[in-house]
Amino acid sequence: MYRQHPLDNPARASLLGPHAHLAERCGQALRYPADISPFTALPDDADEAAWADLATLLGPGSVAVTAVAPAIAPASWTVLMTIDAVQMVGDHLAPAADGEAIVLRPADVPEMLDLVARTRPGPFRPRTIELGGYLGIRRDGELVAMAGCRLRPAGWTEISAVCTDPAVRGQGLASRLTLAVAAAIENQGDQPFLHVSADNVGAIRLYQSLGFRQRRAATFLVARVPAGPRP
Repeated sequence: MYRQHPLDNPARASLLGPHAHLAERCGQALRYPADISPFTALPDDADEAAWADLATLLGPGSVAVTAVAPAIAPASWTVLMTIDAVQMVGDHLAPAADGEAIVLRPADVPEMLDLVARTRPGPFRPRTIELGGYLGIRRDGELVAMAGCRLRPAGWTEISAVCTDPAVRGQGLASRLTLAVAAAIENQGDQPFLHVSADNVGAIRLYQSLGFRQRRAATFLVARVPAGPRP
């Protein structure tokens, strides 16, 4: 049974909880299907055996994205990058539906992928939309802004893929969509949270102005599975 606070290891809490139907598992290691999300999950105290499970689950040469601290990774794994982030919870928000926002559907995925490629808000795959609740704003028929939901630890839903086309930045679209997604999250009985890069001071200030507060620092590790059969 998972007994930590759900946000302490949110990918693992999601895959053991509300997203269990999506989980692929080998021993102690969990992952989302690769075309949904690159996130994997290990216990906080992951040992060599847990990392071996993850290597088996992913396959030689594959890339893992996990929130486990890089110092824990076996030496045979290649650390490609670490990302320092801030985890924020929205406990002082004023969520509000947005009359211009539309629900994005699978038919919109090509445009969503194009917007993500131009704005780089973070990982977004062809089936990420299945994680739920994506809203967008169109101008002259083109998708110019979006936001939606990703991880779902019990009682919480992560706001993710918040992005705006450079041509329409400064109009408050990201703020409006964030609050609209937060409203949908609260309507389903969850609390909103999100992650933002620690060096993105502007985004942190924006989220603080909306009513998010920092809960903790988080480090995401991107590492390559050893080429051999075991780490």
